[in-house]
Amino acid sequence: QEQLVESGGGQVQPGGSLRLSCVASLSTFENFPIAWFRQAPGQEREGGSCISQSGLTQNYARFVTGRFTISTDNAKNTVYLQMNDLKPADTAVYHCATGPDACRYEYDYWGQGTQVTVSS
Repeated sequence: QEQLVESGGGQVQPGGSLRLSCVASLSTFENFPIAWFRQAPGQEREGGSCISQSGLTQNYARFVTGRFTISTDNAKNTVYLQMNDLKPADTAVYHCATGPDACRYEYDYWGQGTQVTVSS
């Protein structure tokens, strides 16, 4: 069972920024890509971004390109999601997830999530 723990959510005004963190086990961090997806109440899961094991390859869904940046801190087994220019439509629970095909939106394991609320 792979373990992932998210943090960093909160409430911000439109146009604001947040940085989410996802701490993974060493084995997960070294062997699988890690992705972020979000889910709003009553809506389908929506994949946003992922990063390869090496950290060299990042993918972004169209709705986050230019606003969100995914990165890693290898020393801390942590993946970050820097979110800028947040919009009310970004309100959701954000989860990090992993699995061999995480960058193809196929998630085997995910964390409990962190709530992001964008409102004025």
